[in-house]
Amino acid sequence: MIFVTIEGVDGAGKSTQAARLVSQLVDEGYDVEFFREPGGAPLSEHIRTILLDSNFEIGPLPELLLFSAARAQLVEECIRPALDEGKVVVCDRFYDSTTAYQGAGRGIADPDWVSSLNVRVAGGLRPDRTWLLSLPPEEALRRRAQRLPTSLFGTVSVPHEQALRTEPDRMEQSGQAFYDRVAKAFDELAAAEPDRIVRLNGTLSEGELAERIWRGTRDLLAQRAGT
Repeated sequence: MIFVTIEGVDGAGKSTQAARLVSQLVDEGYDVEFFREPGGAPLSEHIRTILLDSNFEIGPLPELLLFSAARAQLVEECIRPALDEGKVVVCDRFYDSTTAYQGAGRGIADPDWVSSLNVRVAGGLRPDRTWLLSLPPEEALRRRAQRLPTSLFGTVSVPHEQALRTEPDRMEQSGQAFYDRVAKAFDELAAAEPDRIVRLNGTLSEGELAERIWRGTRDLLAQRAGT
């Protein structure tokens, strides 16, 4: 039916908003499939484990290829079949993250090269709508710090139930300059594709963001239905 993705830097609240959107769609009676990237398909989940493991030394090009392999498998095994069955598909990240993180963040290749690769990896599949949660770098850093124990980020304290990991994952160890490049790349993508990517202020309340995403998705569904 439609394919919706949610993007943004780590700490922007993507996973929370994806879960809320899926819940709203289910409540409204839609048949929904939700996936995360990297992951979703069994093989892709194995690749996710490797990519986030801080014990692995992974170069920029192998990283790009691993993310791409996970996505290709997810599209072929899960996303296309769900869309063919008339379902709404919601994905926490898709190829825009590769453009921002590996293309700009790692500086591995120019945008046109990465874009061409993304098209091939996704088999030409393009999200119908991408919600981009845009957040100031310092706020994103603060939120990432809250996920981890105090000892890792100095003065930032976190409730016990939030301290589920004992160290930053491999991506979170990349440094603030890396995340600044990623955030800038996301903004450039939104400016280049305003018909697909809707940029939202990530500092808005969780409820207000959820409402805006839901209204926009509902309108998209109505357009697709011709009503």
